[in-house]
Amino acid sequence: MFEIRERDAAGRIGRLETAHGTITTPTVLPVVNPGHQDLPPVDIARLGAQAVITNSYIIHRTPRLRRRALEEGVHRLIGFPGPVMTDSGSFQMYEYGGRLDPLEIVAFQRDIGSDMGTILDVFSLDADRARAEREVAQTLERARDSAPLKGDMLLACTVQGGTYADLRLRCARELAGVEADLHPIGGVVPIMEQQGYGDLTAIIAAAKKGLPPHRPVHLFGAGHPLVFPLAVALGCDLFDSAAYAKYAQDGRLMLPEGTVRLAELEELPCACPVCSLHTAGELREMEPGERRAALARHNLHVTFVEMRRIREAIRGGWLWELVEQRARSHPRLLEALAVVQRKKRWLEQYEPVSKTRALLYTGRFSLHRPLIHRLHRRILDRYAFFFDRTLVVDEEGKPFTRRHPEWARLRANVLVRGPLGLIPLELEDMYPVAQSVFPETLDGPSRRVADSFSRRLLRRAPPVVGEAPGDAKDFDLRKIRAVADVQFGPGAGEALFSGEPEMVKSSATGKIRNVYCDRRHVASLRAGDGLFTLKLAGGQRLHAALPPPRLRVVLHPDAVPFVTEGKSVFAKFVVDADPQLRPYDEALIVDRQDGLVAVGQCRLNRQEMLAFDRGMAVKTREGGA
Repeated sequence: MFEIRERDAAGRIGRLETAHGTITTPTVLPVVNPGHQDLPPVDIARLGAQAVITNSYIIHRTPRLRRRALEEGVHRLIGFPGPVMTDSGSFQMYEYGGRLDPLEIVAFQRDIGSDMGTILDVFSLDADRARAEREVAQTLERARDSAPLKGDMLLACTVQGGTYADLRLRCARELAGVEADLHPIGGVVPIMEQQGYGDLTAIIAAAKKGLPPHRPVHLFGAGHPLVFPLAVALGCDLFDSAAYAKYAQDGRLMLPEGTVRLAELEELPCACPVCSLHTAGELREMEPGERRAALARHNLHVTFVEMRRIREAIRGGWLWELVEQRARSHPRLLEALAVVQRKKRWLEQYEPVSKTRALLYTGRFSLHRPLIHRLHRRILDRYAFFFDRTLVVDEEGKPFTRRHPEWARLRANVLVRGPLGLIPLELEDMYPVAQSVFPETLDGPSRRVADSFSRRLLRRAPPVVGEAPGDAKDFDLRKIRAVADVQFGPGAGEALFSGEPEMVKSSATGKIRNVYCDRRHVASLRAGDGLFTLKLAGGQRLHAALPPPRLRVVLHPDAVPFVTEGKSVFAKFVVDADPQLRPYDEALIVDRQDGLVAVGQCRLNRQEMLAFDRGMAVKTREGGA
């Protein structure tokens, strides 16, 4: 039903299959009013909508619409042939009151052919804790009772809990046991209207922690591009809103960084088809209905352009840069980033180990990115010092030994002081040490992050001394062992490169490219990120030296013959995995008896491997062990 194709941060490009077509996530489902349409759904589709959402509550309570929907189906009723999601009316009942049988509305959504129907959850944003707890319990009861009624419809079970993060987490964990297909995060529209982005961030994080990773997460009522990058980076897959139409009704234009009033514009700050063909004055002179439709088209165009930008950021590995850039559009988004930095340990488990482009510093939150948190943690936990003395030097260019080749000949542990803190000389090529761009002067908060890491590393280091003369042999051997230890864990360097390793270097750059031991190719050092690609011979060495579950992905017996032949590992055949493995880590693929089957590169972390029933878990590189 859902699988991950690309990823960055906790965001993912996924494929969600429905009865009326496949949706590529993340994306936005524009709200279509079943009774009145300023902008026909066919136009909405042309602007980029893969799916839409409409309100089953309105259809159900309007006899004419109800009759047509039951006879013709919801797709013909609203005029949209693609996937249609229906909301149950929880927000309308919160706003206006009224009564509705929660099971009847689920069955009604099923009967009118909704691709994705929603339970009638209890909206509990402004409740005190005792009431919020009761309403969460009520939502959970309705979810359990609704699941047997869904038929072929995908069922959306909403996470509630008000502004209480622990209740959101509890609700999400309970919903994980319900036979649901996706999970909206509800009750957040008033928070977004009040620009409470810090609270929104905490709510999303709490819900995501409790939800199964193989079910898409829908942020209900989020339709402004301003919040998309942050919400996607936290793991939201679907969005919906009527904002495009509401703002058009109010004479406002949505932009990625905010909203502006048409009445206040001399020129249009946009190059969409609407703004390219009209001036601000021409839009103001239109008839009201024509102007509303034009502004709605503009708003949808901006919405879908931003979502395409986000998907490209995921593919290119620059989603965090986009999040930080957008946060400068609003002070409350900067407050949200302060919440995000407290979640970096949780976010780290979803963060790829390296990316195809350099890490770009964009401000004081950049050093709090999960990838840098992981780098610091792995150096502190895994790097082994080689000498009984330490020398601290200042970075003067990258790679470090290009500017100062003499550092590699010193009989001392050389720690290079740079924007990431003190980095061991042997790790000069490892991502993101060499693949990062920083200003010459860091801001105060970033310096404090780097200095805190440096102090912890120095506490582990032998005494800091002055320059230690002499000629230390085998810097290349120290380098490959240090990288292996930090990448694979303590002891990996000795296991991989014991004996007399032979290193093959690039004729163009002089950098190590391939490593042989006992005439067998054990690993290649990638030029792009300075990390190792394991060969089967290297996997055999690590497998013999490192006890389970380190680096292991355990296969179901049915998959062993195929993976031995070099086929990749699909998630449904994973029995267990090392919880320390991260997306794009190298892995040892083993059978249930811990026999080595193959080596490959992870696409998912352990939690995801065990949850998904489709999609690739490990890309096998070499089988036949």
